[in-house]
Amino acid sequence: MNVIAVRTLREFWKTHSDAEGPLQAWYAEADSANWATPQDIKDRFPSADFVGDRVVFNIKGNTYRLIVAVHFSSRVMFIKFIGTHAEYGKIDAATVSYRR
Repeated sequence: MNVIAVRTLREFWKTHSDAEGPLQAWYAEADSANWATPQDIKDRFPSADFVGDRVVFNIKGNTYRLIVAVHFSSRVMFIKFIGTHAEYGKIDAATVSYRR
């Protein structure tokens, strides 16, 4: 999968250094994955939740949440949100979009 906006992850772990390793691991796996269906993601990440065309991943034991929009036909994932569990509780996973 082609993960768009990896810089978003890097910017996040600059202020949340404990997220760096888990986010790098997630990215390495997603970047090399060949997911064709939501079930492919669920098979690898059983705790992932689906909201429309978006997937919510638990990062670092659910300390952080990562939301990506997935376009299976073009093999692209767009990072829409990365934040703490508390920040996630204040957004709508279906509509949130990353802003600098």
